[in-house]
Amino acid sequence: MIALVSAPTNLGLRPPEPGAVPGAAKAPEALREAGLFRWFTERLAIDAGVVLPGRYVDDDATRSPGVVRNEGAMVDHARRLADRVEAVLATGAAPLVIGGDCSVLLGAGLAMKRRGGVGLVHVDGHTDFRHPGNSDGCASVAGEDLAAAVGLHWPAVSDIDGAGPYFEPARTAHVGCRDDDAELAEVRTVVGAVVPTSEWRGRGTAAVVDALRTTAGAAGYWLQVDVDVLDPSVMPAVDSPDPGGCTPEELIELLRGLAPRAVGASVTVYDPDLDPNGTYARLLTEILTVSLGDLGSELR
Repeated sequence: MIALVSAPTNLGLRPPEPGAVPGAAKAPEALREAGLFRWFTERLAIDAGVVLPGRYVDDDATRSPGVVRNEGAMVDHARRLADRVEAVLATGAAPLVIGGDCSVLLGAGLAMKRRGGVGLVHVDGHTDFRHPGNSDGCASVAGEDLAAAVGLHWPAVSDIDGAGPYFEPARTAHVGCRDDDAELAEVRTVVGAVVPTSEWRGRGTAAVVDALRTTAGAAGYWLQVDVDVLDPSVMPAVDSPDPGGCTPEELIELLRGLAPRAVGASVTVYDPDLDPNGTYARLLTEILTVSLGDLGSELR
């Protein structure tokens, strides 16, 4: 069984302009309107409710050094999301978290660590590996979530309740970044597997799925999917669209291969403010319903 959890947070994103609020918090309801929740619940999934975030604040002018945007509210949301994910897992269901931005990985990771730890497959158009050791510009966890998840960020976000790292680097795999990703060389030295989109195409999806599953481990893994892995020609409704991404068909094939062994999954960074007609919400609904219907089936 799958349990859908809404996590409408935008706390990890930079403001689209000074004083403005990112639109990613609207994603779960936009996808509900597009039919995502109805499709799953008609197939016996359950709606496990919503974990609301605190208020987004553009705190650039007042934030202290060594603190990320909306840090207190983000950590609070991560704890409450972890509680919800644990409650879902206790029923035997596989949680499908609909974000929101990539900071939901903190809550998912905290839940996984509380339960003894699993691997991580990180599907993203960027490595999201900015951290204090390689950048003076750390602020937005949505671009730093993988680094935080494997323990390389400030402890406030990478070691919540002393639980870091949430995922062991050797059991962490990334797929989908572009060849010019600023942190690509570094992340290759830290995590178990890194497959840029160009290499994914060269090796073929079946071989890449096998490699990712092997790295993340036979006991299961968390599956984090940032929809900016798609090329902006088909998915422009994200905060950082970069050319060179995958097609919907490629993403469907990848997720179909990964979903059955996933303990749970999170889907992030779709921005309804950039999709006023709902065109891309409908595309995402099509992709996710086709590819994630077997979430967790190999672990039941």
